Amino acid sequence: MTNSWNPKGSKVTSTQSVAFKVNKIRDKWTEFQGIKNWEGLLDPLDDGLRDEILRYGEFVEAAYRCFDFDTSSPGYATCRYPRGSMLTQCGLDETGYKVTKNLHATCGVQLPSWTDQRIPSWVSTQSSWIGYVAVCNDRDEIARLGRRDVVIAYRGTATCMEWIENLRATLTRLPEDMAQGNCQSMVQSGFLSLYTSSTGTRQSLQDSIRDEISKILTKYADEPLSITVTGHSLGAALATLTAHDIATTFKHAPLVTVLSFGGPRIGNRNFRSQLEKSGTKVLRIVNSDDPITKVPGFVLDEETTRVSSVNRDRLSNWLQKRVEETQWVYAEIGKELRLSSRECPDLSDGSVANCHDLKTYLHLVDNFVSSNCPLRATAKRVLSRGNYEQEVLSCH
Repeated sequence: MTNSWNPKGSKVTSTQSVAFKVNKIRDKWTEFQGIKNWEGLLDPLDDGLRDEILRYGEFVEAAYRCFDFDTSSPGYATCRYPRGSMLTQCGLDETGYKVTKNLHATCGVQLPSWTDQRIPSWVSTQSSWIGYVAVCNDRDEIARLGRRDVVIAYRGTATCMEWIENLRATLTRLPEDMAQGNCQSMVQSGFLSLYTSSTGTRQSLQDSIRDEISKILTKYADEPLSITVTGHSLGAALATLTAHDIATTFKHAPLVTVLSFGGPRIGNRNFRSQLEKSGTKVLRIVNSDDPITKVPGFVLDEETTRVSSVNRDRLSNWLQKRVEETQWVYAEIGKELRLSSRECPDLSDGSVANCHDLKTYLHLVDNFVSSNCPLRATAKRVLSRGNYEQEVLSCH
């Protein structure tokens, strides 16, 4: 299979290697989904996990390909293809997955009435197609994966109204049905608005997710199941909210995993604690050179906070509380696979757009080896010299 981030595709050299890969995924799928928080799989990056990350990245790429970006088109901000042929149109017809639900996000911001006569209608598009739910229905693929997998895939920011929501960067409390009694759990205002807002003709993204997951859990209640929520940029933030909502809404939900690419910060420490308690697993793929992963807000030095708490330094605690009340103090959430486009000679363009591009992320994942030896090409040269351990330690 060829794709945009690896035009040559990947080669499998023997029947034995195919069988090994099949068995590895089937036997280790819970580890790849984060049941052990990806311990021992990220540095160096396990090849099986790499394949899974790239596979889910293709579902996110499909969300971009399906979206109608043409502002002059009557179908602007909708899905370009019928639900039944979406994955086929994107080259994913052999994945064994079937799209069961289209997903739309609605902006909760209302533009002033005077803008109706002064800006093009597409600028104020309030609801837009943002992704889909797909279920693995192919018996051979289910056997290969070791379970039936449900994918929820989200694209990144595409409309003007979504950009407006991105800029609403202060933290706000989760609604009661998502907070589960934790009144201090807070997330970015704009992301929550896109997840929970609705119109008279369009239900909220939250309600769409809850309705569809309820049907899926009922239909496949008697078999192993996983839910993988994946997205890029804005889609990464929505993926985290979605996973949290599923894990807290459905008491007997299966393993829920987030694979996010280039995601911004989304919530505070209480939100992170709530995610961890619910068993939701989050793997953030981060490019160190992508500024989007460093916003919004700021993160307090947690080691300093811990020491001051131990010493019961009242002044420090008071200052910390005042700072957190500004609604700008975020927390880093989940496990992190940190990459760097600077380390890759194929990526000469260091612009913000290129560093944040999904294709850049997939290319980096495809070539990453370890923090000591970041590129696969470097590792091959090291191995060919026959002195792996010594060279790897010095090649970074």
